[in-house]
Amino acid sequence: MSDNKKVNFPVTTQAGDWVANLDADDIPARAYDFARHAILDCIGCAIAGQGEPAMEIMREEFAGNASAGASTLIASGRSTSLHNAALINGTAAHALDYDDVHFRLHGHPTTCIAPATLALGEFLGASGRDILTAFIIGTEVGCALGEMCDDGHYEAGFHATGTMGTFGAAAACARLMGLDGAATTHALSIAASQASGLKVNFGTMTKPYHAGKAAMNGLMAARLAARGFTASDRSIEGPQGFAQAQVPSFKAGPIRRDDTSAYAVEEMLYKYHAACYLTHSTLNAIQALRKKHEFSLDDVEVATLKVRSTHTSVCCIAQPASGLEIKFSIQHLAAMALDGVDTGSLGTYCTRNAIDEHYIKARDRVVLDLSENMARTAAIVTLKLTDGRVLSSEADVGMPESDADLQWKRLTGKFDALVIPVLGSRKTAELIALVETLDNVSDIAVLMKEAG
Repeated sequence: MSDNKKVNFPVTTQAGDWVANLDADDIPARAYDFARHAILDCIGCAIAGQGEPAMEIMREEFAGNASAGASTLIASGRSTSLHNAALINGTAAHALDYDDVHFRLHGHPTTCIAPATLALGEFLGASGRDILTAFIIGTEVGCALGEMCDDGHYEAGFHATGTMGTFGAAAACARLMGLDGAATTHALSIAASQASGLKVNFGTMTKPYHAGKAAMNGLMAARLAARGFTASDRSIEGPQGFAQAQVPSFKAGPIRRDDTSAYAVEEMLYKYHAACYLTHSTLNAIQALRKKHEFSLDDVEVATLKVRSTHTSVCCIAQPASGLEIKFSIQHLAAMALDGVDTGSLGTYCTRNAIDEHYIKARDRVVLDLSENMARTAAIVTLKLTDGRVLSSEADVGMPESDADLQWKRLTGKFDALVIPVLGSRKTAELIALVETLDNVSDIAVLMKEAG
């Protein structure tokens, strides 16, 4: 049973005051550097994601046929209302499941927080510096609340991208509008009544829709609070509030327990395989084995993947029938990786590969060794080959990159691969340059129009 009835710490009001009153000058330069990384990656994923079938449906339903509104729809050549821009751009940024991850949030923060902040910022004529500050603050709130929820919220079936992302987006937008502590508290409370998303929809168009709704709902919460819309000041931690209703064990506390610790944005994890992040250590280990040893998929008698037991509720679709489902099928992904398929290529995730008989037969030789003691980001891959060799490799993608320059280099390479096919080399380079110097951009509309 949850101990939520015993929660006395005023999470909602403390978070509201922290968001409103944090001095931007107290945020270290390193956090701003890493915020630029996250925004670049999000824009790249959204540009490439706009080509997904889900996005055509979203644009038809929510954007209409004419360009109207003050906020840009990324990679579409048109604009719409700021709420619908946040919804559509947020969904697009998560459509490929190629966007960043944060394990304190238990999901994907930037795909919710950045689209809401950018849409509102364009509407308000905000500067790049203001966007970065709001984004850092929103990410801190989303990740702090995710940490308070521990693993139980996610393991119960809630998609934390949709739930915690809503709070992060609301905090970022409240900060961008300059709301005071009381109004920001109401924004977070309004967000609490909208935070939603269920893991049962992993592998479908609805999973990225969670991110878009989080962006839209957080933005709406802040906009309503700015107009005087009221809500409880205990909607997160209070009786029958968010925590008591959705979190088996909530560990209440301040947004930042230690002012000397790194900001959440500095701990972001980035994807270089376009699949569920919990499959990445397995894929890295297989790639390391292929690089070191000579073998083919047909040479593998048995591939054993030792992973955390909780993977079964996230990325173990037994018989994927679509490209989206491949992203959440660790055994099918392992079969393709053993065959040398590029799991960083968007074209890999297609129906043809899902129903390929060669991979269907091969995944029967991929065995899961589930362990409660494994780190959730780690994997050990052991191959028994037909020639008698036994090969093993382990990997853990749970550590953030500490070298900001190296991470920027890797992310700009990923951005090129995602964006050049859509916008061309010149515009791609211009977007990278704009994000790299975002502190100096006086009106975020310059960036958004370039991305549109």
